[in-house]
Amino acid sequence: SLTIADFDEWISGKYRKMEEGPLPLLTFTTAPYYDQKPGTSGLRKKTYFFEAKPCYLENFIQSIFFSIDLKDRQGSSLVVGGDGRYFNKSAIETIVQMAAANGIGRLVIGQNGILSTPAVSCIIRKIKAIGGIILTASHNPGGPNGDFGIKFNISNGGPAPEAITDKIFQISKTIEEYAICPDLKVDLGVLGKQQFDLENKFKPFTVEIVDSVEAYATMLRNIFDFNALKELLSGPNRLKIRIDAMHGVVGPYVKKILCEELGAPANSAVNCVPLEDFGGHHPDPNLTYAADLVETMKTGEHDFGAAFDGDGDRNMILGKHGFFVNPSDSVAVIAANIFSIPYFQQTGVRGFARSMPTSGALDRVANATKIALYETPTGWKFFGNLMDASKLSLCGEESFGTGSDHIREKDGLWAVLAWLSILATRKQSVEDILKDHWQKYGRNFFTRYDYEEVEAEGANKMMKELEALISDRSFVGKQFPVGDKVYTVEKIDNFEYSDPVDGSISRNQVGGGSLCGSVVNEPD
Repeated sequence: SLTIADFDEWISGKYRKMEEGPLPLLTFTTAPYYDQKPGTSGLRKKTYFFEAKPCYLENFIQSIFFSIDLKDRQGSSLVVGGDGRYFNKSAIETIVQMAAANGIGRLVIGQNGILSTPAVSCIIRKIKAIGGIILTASHNPGGPNGDFGIKFNISNGGPAPEAITDKIFQISKTIEEYAICPDLKVDLGVLGKQQFDLENKFKPFTVEIVDSVEAYATMLRNIFDFNALKELLSGPNRLKIRIDAMHGVVGPYVKKILCEELGAPANSAVNCVPLEDFGGHHPDPNLTYAADLVETMKTGEHDFGAAFDGDGDRNMILGKHGFFVNPSDSVAVIAANIFSIPYFQQTGVRGFARSMPTSGALDRVANATKIALYETPTGWKFFGNLMDASKLSLCGEESFGTGSDHIREKDGLWAVLAWLSILATRKQSVEDILKDHWQKYGRNFFTRYDYEEVEAEGANKMMKELEALISDRSFVGKQFPVGDKVYTVEKIDNFEYSDPVDGSISRNQVGGGSLCGSVVNEPD
């Protein structure tokens, strides 16, 4: 409740702000950096680049604003949030001040600067924003000695396509100045609208602090059968789950949706408080970095387990006794059981898609169901193009990313609710569902090798040798005996993608060798 003293303080602050007059907008000169080229998921660097290098953050943010025509910027809405890693709040304070000085009319920011990447995509689409700025380095470690990242999403809610990221990069190499409103201060912890009068502005600049979870939770309620899921998680024969948020952004979402709303016991979810350094761990949901969850699941006390990355767009699924669901198989199983999700009963299924490095498990389901299948380069923006053209409903990547056309980002919690919906419908264990799937469609085996913190010279040499191997046509058809089986190389290539929507060509993503031979559990 508001006391008289609180009211007096609020009134005096309100009138003091008005008496101070409009806040000044300033322009500062700067010098360009030549290393601000965004990758498939934005600009990621060691944190000290953004924190310690003069104007490094300001240059990149200004380059984003300059990439948007002034007439489109003026009065528009922009969504801002991050995964809570170190430097998140400081960066948001700067972004708010620069957005005000660059003509943005309204900022929508998650409380305390917290928004999962799927939630940002959801809110962009809901309020018809011009785009969003996401502060995350995804599954990379956080902290002063960790990584930080900035990602720009466009008005469809998805990552900026190459034409826009290339434009941002070109601007960053020639930038000479940035605009900022340094006296503008926002309280990120207080829900509601805050308005500011600025010099040379006819309308006040609005900052709206929103509940980090609510808009996203509302969207999920319209996709899944929450009554069936509540019965699954809290009924008399409830499914025992273990969810590890890995101290990333998704913790509050798990607590609100799975525990408070769907009735899973509070101790079902662990590591749900977002921490600036993710508790000193690597927030990457795989068998290596989510080893604590794997060991817990191996005890057999829980029927279903899941982990998420720092910004909530990746997921790992485990069954009882630590049964691992390969991400390539995960999207295939969801595809095969897609009508367990009410959303698809309403919309129908337009198509499936996977990234090139992902196994062909999804292809088998597409072939059996006669649904179109697209193979794209790595990067969710390629899926977004297909979704915007109404060609795609479900997609996934081997890098633990799964999603659908409900937003334009991969979505870790959506994938978990999709799996829980399948479990509620099938009334089988995770392992039995996978084994039935392999029996029906066949099984694809898949390997991935990660080389971390290696010297560029050696890595480039290895890639050149791979490219030489690809160009040797005699390699296709080569046979490799393994035990009592013989595997034949069916295809190896330097992957090239022609976008069926806009005709753009993406080249030079080296494709994995496809081995064909005996396959375990090949159906009759």
